[in-house]
Amino acid sequence: MLRTTDRPAEPTPVLPALPVGTNPLQQLEYETQPPSGPGVTRCLSHPRELAPRGIPVMCTACRARRDWLLINHGRNVWIVCRCSNQRPEPEISRADFDALIATPVGTTYPIVEQGLAALGFDGAFAGTYLD
Repeated sequence: MLRTTDRPAEPTPVLPALPVGTNPLQQLEYETQPPSGPGVTRCLSHPRELAPRGIPVMCTACRARRDWLLINHGRNVWIVCRCSNQRPEPEISRADFDALIATPVGTTYPIVEQGLAALGFDGAFAGTYLD
């Protein structure tokens, strides 16, 4: 019997296992490290105006000028508005994104959509600035 879903199932990332006989404290430290590497998607809330080219970024859907979510995956950065409008921002590099992060540790979500909903960037707060 065929099963249909709204979203395709994404495979769960598999972490490389440490060798057998490893110290349990080292194993725990390894398992609790935040995900890193080129395949990881990172999000950063940016409550102020954003002007990567000297011109303030404005949402094309609701005309908001601040309270953004920046999403970094690989070399690409996307800007997401509270109304859930998103667009790629080629003017912000991965290095620029890294410079904006004050603390690299944060909440980890299994998929981007869950993170967007948890952070309020799924359209639920459209037209609202949360400070």
